Amino acid sequence: MEKHPGSLCKNPHHLNNRNTKELYYQRMQRSTGKMDKAKMEEDNQFKGRLRVCVATCNRADYSKLAPIMFGIKNHPDEFDLEVMVLGSHLIDDYGNTFRMIEQDDFDIGSKLHTIVRGEDEAAMVESVGLALVKLPDVLQRLCPDILIIHGDRFDALALATAAALMNIRILHVEGGEVSGTIDDSIRHAISKLAHYHACCTRRAEQHLIAMCEDHSRILLAGCPSYDKLLSNNHRDDYMDIVKSWLGDKAKEHDYIVALQHPVTTDIQHSVKIYGLMLDALLSFNKKTLILFPNIDAGSKEMVRVMRKKGIEQHPNFRAVKHIPFEQFIQLVSHAGCMIGNSSCGVREAGAFGTPVINLGTRQTGRETGQNVLHVRDADTHNKIYHALELQFGKRYPCSKIYGDGNAVPRILKFLRKICLNEPLQKTFCFPPVKDCISQDIDHILETQSALAVDLGGTNLRVAIICMRGKIVKKYTQLNPKTFEARMQLILKMCGDAMRDAVCLNCRILGVGVSTGGRVNPQEGVVMHSTKLIQEWSSVDLRTPISDALHLPVWVDNDGNCAALAEKKFGHGKGVENFVTVITGTGIGGGIIHHNELIHGTTFCAAELGHIMVSLEGPECSCGSRGCIEAYSSGMALQKEAKRLHDEDLLSVDGMDMKLTEPITAAHLITAARLGNSKAEAVLNKASTALGVGIVNILHIVNPTLVILSGVLSSYYEAPLQQVISERALLSAQNIKVLKSELEEPALLGAASMVLDYTTRRVY
Repeated sequence: MEKHPGSLCKNPHHLNNRNTKELYYQRMQRSTGKMDKAKMEEDNQFKGRLRVCVATCNRADYSKLAPIMFGIKNHPDEFDLEVMVLGSHLIDDYGNTFRMIEQDDFDIGSKLHTIVRGEDEAAMVESVGLALVKLPDVLQRLCPDILIIHGDRFDALALATAAALMNIRILHVEGGEVSGTIDDSIRHAISKLAHYHACCTRRAEQHLIAMCEDHSRILLAGCPSYDKLLSNNHRDDYMDIVKSWLGDKAKEHDYIVALQHPVTTDIQHSVKIYGLMLDALLSFNKKTLILFPNIDAGSKEMVRVMRKKGIEQHPNFRAVKHIPFEQFIQLVSHAGCMIGNSSCGVREAGAFGTPVINLGTRQTGRETGQNVLHVRDADTHNKIYHALELQFGKRYPCSKIYGDGNAVPRILKFLRKICLNEPLQKTFCFPPVKDCISQDIDHILETQSALAVDLGGTNLRVAIICMRGKIVKKYTQLNPKTFEARMQLILKMCGDAMRDAVCLNCRILGVGVSTGGRVNPQEGVVMHSTKLIQEWSSVDLRTPISDALHLPVWVDNDGNCAALAEKKFGHGKGVENFVTVITGTGIGGGIIHHNELIHGTTFCAAELGHIMVSLEGPECSCGSRGCIEAYSSGMALQKEAKRLHDEDLLSVDGMDMKLTEPITAAHLITAARLGNSKAEAVLNKASTALGVGIVNILHIVNPTLVILSGVLSSYYEAPLQQVISERALLSAQNIKVLKSELEEPALLGAASMVLDYTTRRVY
């Protein structure tokens, strides 16, 4: 019922309330108008720029997010960066690590105190609730186009939940991984809330696809921390950093870095393991840098154990709450060992080849390199002590499972492609119930690539080769005559190719090297070289290339590489047993038997050019006589051509020879085709010698197929088939001789070593 206006005047208190409400709404309208005006001005100012908010919760996730933040900040014309800090960053007991963000010259737009102290399960839940209460106001004020969240912390779950409910796009970094604790559940929950994903490994990408995430919104970027980690790996002042944390007596590879966090699903057991680890470290008696655990439930109990054992006062130990990431990676890189259950041990430490002892179940399921020794059931002091004895002081090959140093450029490129006009609602790619799960094979084949290196007598060539065998880009330089110049040029050309690969959308999985001479592929060492490549004996190729590029490296003889190329891309595809013969400057080849390349005990199997076909034949470059190479190689034919030319027996009518032109095997072949009987006799002898050698091979390994490769293959194809039909045993006479259709067998073979191994490897 409508009241009489005069009745309100009889109640002064009611009148005051009314006036107060009117004033309140007037103020709100004016305030809202100012805010709308300010927002419109801001929108006009930043029009065309993507507003990106990066939220960081602790010291660990900042090490992954900082490279992205620097990348965004370096492109102010494209991105507007906002930084939000919450979680343990703002707690004194954990080092007040927000200060390092300020030291990196980032403007922190919002600081949210979201941690409820207690370090138990209830405190974690309350912290999530507190964050959810505070986040809406901040997100509403910042109004980002996209929010970048990292990892699997409970703080990050609160961020993802708030942003998803407020219709803010989320990019989740490092989703799809498996570690084995409650972190998995949180990580996958964030992935389901996120709209875009930047993952680190191929396996993580497959996990996200299996979780029905849209493949087009998944970026296989690599770990962003590797961008800084690999670029800062070799610092001249690393010993100054080591001594500043461990004292002046500290030595390289003679100290331990320890970092153990609680496992929230089994707190008591993780505290017990922590105590056993400290006992083992005390017994091992080495300088040890130990970091405080994170803020998860159970951390308070772990700190009590540490203090009860007197670790902070012990002369061998230095206990710290926080170390800047740039210094921390130097400490890990040059440590004799790292121990604990931190993801740094299974991720970043592998890039340096630092030995790691992983204790307990916190990282179970993570992809690891050779450097990690797992002690999953770390139930005794002796077991951990024995692991320290096994690992301390070792060095392992560097591993790039988690990145190649180019994650940030990929992520920035991915951000640029985000269309804000796309529907915000996520769509999930559920597989058909009865159909098999399919993938886009074009995406897989085009992105996985190898770096191939071919060391020839004249040229040094490097190529980026994709899974299909397509040469994406090739680089060619003259092969230097000295070892030092050659190695410098190899590393420079490979470095140039690595940089170009990022722009070409190629993920380099490893490096394959094809070289002349005898090679130990197990060690990546050139044992003896041909005379064509000088200063190229007892050369370790794998170590310097792997150290410089942080990639796995395979090395093999050029003949073996030609056989591998045929097996993957040529006539040998699907053939179980075949032989490849290279007919070029020299004679070489490779043997595939039961789908495997034959190397032999001392790695001189398939030295086909040095099969003797005559006891008193011409001298060979190997020092023996009567080898196939002494009859049938390009050098042998050139030698005979020069002899005939000097005796004036080479030229015939119709043959065009310039006086200044050097005499080659091609002149001999041309003369024979024009009817020169002397040239025909030389070539017949060469064909017969090569044919007899191949017949010997047929009688030893009985292949299905012989594939001819090299510049002379066109000429030798028909004569060899004739020799086989005349001289081979009846059961071998029908074995086919085919000319290779591959243009670059050495490069393709070098690439196939990488592509075949890395794409089938299980870590």
